[in-house]
Amino acid sequence: MKAVFLDRGSFPRYIHIHLPATVKELVEYENTALDDVMERIADADIVLTNKVVLNRNALQKAVNLRLVQVMATGTNNVDLESCAELNITVQNVSDYSTISVPEHTFAMLLALRRNLVSYLDDVKAGKWANSEYFCFLDYPIRDLSGSTMTIVGGGTLGKKVASIALAFGMKVLFAERKGATSIREGYIAFEDALQLADVISVNCPLTAESKNLIGSAEFSLMKSGCLLLNISRGGIVDENALQQALEHGQISGAAFDVATQEPMPINHPLQALTKYPNFLLTPHIAWASNEAMQTLVNMAMEKIASFVEELEHK
Repeated sequence: MKAVFLDRGSFPRYIHIHLPATVKELVEYENTALDDVMERIADADIVLTNKVVLNRNALQKAVNLRLVQVMATGTNNVDLESCAELNITVQNVSDYSTISVPEHTFAMLLALRRNLVSYLDDVKAGKWANSEYFCFLDYPIRDLSGSTMTIVGGGTLGKKVASIALAFGMKVLFAERKGATSIREGYIAFEDALQLADVISVNCPLTAESKNLIGSAEFSLMKSGCLLLNISRGGIVDENALQQALEHGQISGAAFDVATQEPMPINHPLQALTKYPNFLLTPHIAWASNEAMQTLVNMAMEKIASFVEELEHK
C-alpha cells in the first residue's frame, strides 16, 4: 500500500510518524498547492492531510484511494460527500489537545487580565529602571477569582476549560445553543450567558449554525469589561464586528488563536487590531504543544492501522 502525506511540513520533524508495516511506501511533501493535489494522490491508497484541500476533481482521479486520514479534528478541507459516493473512508483525530488548548486559553486570559504584554514591553523599554518607586502600576491588574466565565461549547475542551476556571475560583456558566427553544440542565440561555460574563470562552466547532455566532448584536449584550477568547475556529466570531467592538470599547479585550483566513494576510481585520495592547493574536498554535502533536500523530497511526487491518480481513 502507498500513503501520501500532503503537508508533512505542518508538523515539526521531531514529531515521529510510524505507519503500519503493511504500508510499504510513504511519500511526504512539505506542502501541496491545490493544483498539485490531483497528481500527487493519483496512485495513493491512503492520503494524510492536515489542511490541504481534497476536492471532488482530485478524489475522482485517485482510483486506488481508500482512506483519507485528516491529521486534525476539523474535516472541512475534505469533500465528504464525494468521499461517501466514492467509497473513501474519512477519519479525523479528536481529543488529542485537551491539555494544550485549555492551557493556551488561560495563558492568553492571564496575559489580558493582568496586562502582561504592556508591562513586559515597558520593562524592555527601560521604564522600570526610571521608575520613582520599586514598581510602577500604569495598567490595571485584575484577579480571575470571583469573576464569571461563560463557555460557548460544552464538549471535551469546554469542560476542561471549565475545570481550570473553577480551580482559579471563577464561576462557570455554559451557554445554551443560540436560538434554542428549551434550556438543557446545566446551561443558561445564550443571551443571558453573554450578559453575565466577565470572560467568554468560545470552545465550539465551526458549523453552519455557529458561523458568525457572535456578531454586533451579541457584542451589544456584553459588559464593557468583558474579555472574549476564541481559541476554537475562525468564523465563529464576526471579525469586523469584533474590530468595531474593540475600537468603540464595547468590550475590554480579546484574544484569538484563529482566523477566517489562515495564514492571515496583512490586510486582514485582525491584523489591524494587533496594534492594541488589549488584543492578543497567536498563529493557530493552541493545539501544538509537543505532547499534543505527538499524541495526535500516534492516534492517527492507530486509526490507520485499524483501518488497514479491517480492510485486509474483508
